[in-house]
Amino acid sequence: MKRGIFSYMASRKTLLLMLAPAVIYFFIFAYLPMAGIVLAFKQFRYDLGIFDSPWVGFDNFRFFFLTGDALRVTLNTLGYNAVFIIVNNILQIFVAILLAEIGKKWFRKIAQTILLLPYFLSWVVVGAIAYNLFSFEYGLINSLLRTFNLGPLDIYTTPDYWKYILVITSAWKTVGYGAVFYMAAIMNVDRESYDAAEIDGANIFQRIFHITLPAIRPTIIILVLLSVGMIFRGDFGLFYQLVGGNGLLYQATDVIDTYTYRSLIVDNEIGMSAAIGFYQSVLCFITILAANYLVRRVDRENALF
Repeated sequence: MKRGIFSYMASRKTLLLMLAPAVIYFFIFAYLPMAGIVLAFKQFRYDLGIFDSPWVGFDNFRFFFLTGDALRVTLNTLGYNAVFIIVNNILQIFVAILLAEIGKKWFRKIAQTILLLPYFLSWVVVGAIAYNLFSFEYGLINSLLRTFNLGPLDIYTTPDYWKYILVITSAWKTVGYGAVFYMAAIMNVDRESYDAAEIDGANIFQRIFHITLPAIRPTIIILVLLSVGMIFRGDFGLFYQLVGGNGLLYQATDVIDTYTYRSLIVDNEIGMSAAIGFYQSVLCFITILAANYLVRRVDRENALF
């Protein structure tokens, strides 16, 4: 049996060498750090190190839940990501279909480039753009309002505005990139199906609903499932670079990732930060299992496992 395995590996050494960088990367940055989970159950001391620090059991978890912030950041993370998944995927599908229906290739390429450009902007740059738009004294929006003799908006002290700003910003930055996946799926649809439907008198909307959407259904399910698996993991760059350390907005914008960051960097609570990260990972794991189970019940062939 061993000889069979080694001979099998030797016959595919080129493929294994191509796979090696990815395996090494995930082993170093995803699997080795798992040993740090033990910090969630310890009171970390620098002089003793990770493994010799005193064991405190579930005290770090208890303290996190007793602060009263656990429910708030969990619901914020869940709520924002649920809206991101719904809004972004709908817009991505819409944009992909719209681009696929455009006859002029040159216009399609220009539109794709314009839509894809925001994805490559750093969140730091996006945060700077947001500040120049929303600043009370110098922001573009308030400058325009003053020009028309209207009262300025104090956006950076009003949490309710950010529920919409964060959703719009996420969509603006990611829709172009996500549309690429749906465009690729649409391009693989047999063009003869469209020609036959057009000959039979089907209009553009009938072709979209009866050919395009059913054809890209597996892609939609896979991408949504992957997104659902990360539903309790907030986009740290989005929330931190746009909101930063503005405590006036935490009630509406604080998510698990930003709360963990402040616990670690500001409060130096290493044990509690590890506990929050572990809590977040468990939620993500449970979510992806539940979502995959539901998909298997409805459409077994399109489930992840």
